[in-house]
Amino acid sequence: MRDAARDATLRTLRSSLRGRGRDWGRLVAWSVLQALPAFLSGRLVAEALDDGFVAGRTATGFAWLGVLAVSVLVGAWSTRQTYMCLATLVEPLRDDLVRRAVAASLRRSTVAGAAPDTAGVARLTQQVEIVREAYAAVLSGVQGFAVSSISALLGLSMLMPAVLGLVLGPVAIGLALFLAALSRMAARQRASILAEEHIAESSTALAAALRDVMACGAESPAHAAVGRHIDAQAEATRELARFTTVRILVVAVGGWLPLILIVVAGPWLTRQGATTGMVLGALTYVVQGIQPALQTLVRQLGGAGLWLLVTLRRILEATEVADAPAAPPAPRWQLPRRHGVRLNGVSFAYGPFAEPVIRDLELAIPEDDHLAIVGPSGVGKSTLAGLVCGLLAPQAGEVRIGGVPVSRLDAAALAQHRVLIPQEAYVFAGSLRENLAYLADRVAPEAIDHAIEELGLGRLVERSGGCDAELDPSLLSAGERQLVTLARAFLSPARLVVLDEATCHLDPAAEARVEEAFARRDGSVIVIAHRISSALRARRILVLDGTDVVLGTHADLLEQSALYRDLVGLWHSGTVPVAVPD
Repeated sequence: MRDAARDATLRTLRSSLRGRGRDWGRLVAWSVLQALPAFLSGRLVAEALDDGFVAGRTATGFAWLGVLAVSVLVGAWSTRQTYMCLATLVEPLRDDLVRRAVAASLRRSTVAGAAPDTAGVARLTQQVEIVREAYAAVLSGVQGFAVSSISALLGLSMLMPAVLGLVLGPVAIGLALFLAALSRMAARQRASILAEEHIAESSTALAAALRDVMACGAESPAHAAVGRHIDAQAEATRELARFTTVRILVVAVGGWLPLILIVVAGPWLTRQGATTGMVLGALTYVVQGIQPALQTLVRQLGGAGLWLLVTLRRILEATEVADAPAAPPAPRWQLPRRHGVRLNGVSFAYGPFAEPVIRDLELAIPEDDHLAIVGPSGVGKSTLAGLVCGLLAPQAGEVRIGGVPVSRLDAAALAQHRVLIPQEAYVFAGSLRENLAYLADRVAPEAIDHAIEELGLGRLVERSGGCDAELDPSLLSAGERQLVTLARAFLSPARLVVLDEATCHLDPAAEARVEEAFARRDGSVIVIAHRISSALRARRILVLDGTDVVLGTHADLLEQSALYRDLVGLWHSGTVPVAVPD
């Protein structure tokens, strides 16, 4: 890692641990109890042997071993509590990184002007979960090593100080070897992750341009472009695998060499007054305390630790825009005072290589218009609704509301001028009144009563126990949920209402009542027709057939559009379902 990137990563980790004195205190307290078996193991084994079995007092030996068993149980229970304490230290880092990821995406889309990158946020939050798991593993490994090794060394120094030098030296050498190799291992891990990301990016680009690649005979250059990244990842993975020998060497030096030194020094230790039990106790401290703790530390830092360092750095790099000074906002146009809609040469396609769903569309929707949009499934009716409402940005052309480009209006301004009700109705837990008034700041009770009467919600209000009764969305039918959202739009201040098959779950009579109510409402209404009867109630009808756009009245379209005649004929003949799918 470069120094700056490494410092930023370590600074982020340190900041997540600051100001949590109470959590640290609880962790230390439970760690003391967790250390009990590691601290007592060697001493209790020595007493069981010297004071019990060797001395011919078998019961005493088993009693000492019983004390050891109790200490193990206490340590196991305390270990569980330390894991819970570690969780309180891990979650703040996760929360901070999630906030950074979302803030960075919002900053790019609102300040930098880029399109909202929900996929990027998903990738970042997935990486945050990797950091969370890795951070928990690293903290657990470091805490476990500190507790076990320090306790074992303290116990060893009290049991037989002469052995302490035989253990401390190899452990220190092993840790030094491991820490020296850790930065190089992190560099290899980062190279592997970057190569994997490049493989994904190049493969996605290749898949999107596959038709052009085949048409141009560029298979070999495309293969070579992706192959370079695959080779880079393979090389980084091989380099990373070579460091496995370093991890084995560290455990051998720090975990096994002390055992060999104690065994070789056994005769000398006995001449210095050490008993058989004391030698066996010293071996117990190494085997049960230091060696497994070192193995766990090397495994966690060499695995989860590398993922933590590399992935956290990637997150910080990807979200650094959130910490950058905010760019001056783009100049906003004066808010529109009218609600007429104009589409000038609008084209839209779902992807750079896809055929446009909407191509060079010229459309004027004057104020107080009632427009129905009809056409076969997949022709672009819902896409057109999204363009009009500013939910989709055209690749070419411009959409204006009241003479102001939709792209120049923020979400709050758009909400004042238009409301889109899709097929999927959203009703939240709360009172019916709260659901109906959701899109308006202040609504008079008389206005709510008027909307209920106009749209036919009387039976729902009566069954629910009144407007102020709590509403359970799970108990509502699909049609009732649509009526609630339709009344919500009816009460909104927006004078342009777009109904994108928002009445598909209503029966024909209820649908007619709703559309007639919106036609009487002050403003314009655009209906993505679910039934051809919706077109018959509209002032004008727009027919989309994928290759042409025809606009006119019902009588005009019967003469000008074969597709419209077919739709009307099928409706009256009854040979197709009532619904015309989109």
